[in-house]
Amino acid sequence: MNAVPYLIDGHNLIAQMPDLSLDDPDDEVKLVLRLRQFAGRKKQSITVVFDHGIPGGWSSKLSTGPVKVIFAGSHSNADRIIMERIREAKTPTHIKLVTSDGEIRRAGQARRVEVISSQEFVLILLKPPPGAQAPQHDAREDVKLSKDEVKEWLRLFKGRQ
Repeated sequence: MNAVPYLIDGHNLIAQMPDLSLDDPDDEVKLVLRLRQFAGRKKQSITVVFDHGIPGGWSSKLSTGPVKVIFAGSHSNADRIIMERIREAKTPTHIKLVTSDGEIRRAGQARRVEVISSQEFVLILLKPPPGAQAPQHDAREDVKLSKDEVKEWLRLFKGRQ
């Protein structure tokens, strides 16, 4: 694994994902699956911190290999856990912090942590792996019909019902 681990504000990142929702009861699992793929591709270690774990702490069910999942307990929150990890890091410059939360970003910047906004990281996370086939464009999707052509097609298909 690479020496520069990612420290991710989980719910903050989910809020920026175009196909994930904080209202989804499985949002954390879906994000962790994506992070596992990313970690494997990029040879990175990742710690992702979420709010509202019952009980709080390290999740043995979701943590695997390079991805460590932590839930804040009832007397804490993800922000506090992330800021504590930044404060206690022996080499904070070796951390890539992913969050758009202003307070956490300032705490990271004060310790010279590399800060990546959640919006920026979504673009990195969703980028297809090298060598992956880009979706092929189907020229049929670009066909534009005039009003008269639409009427003619409707007339033809109405007779077939």
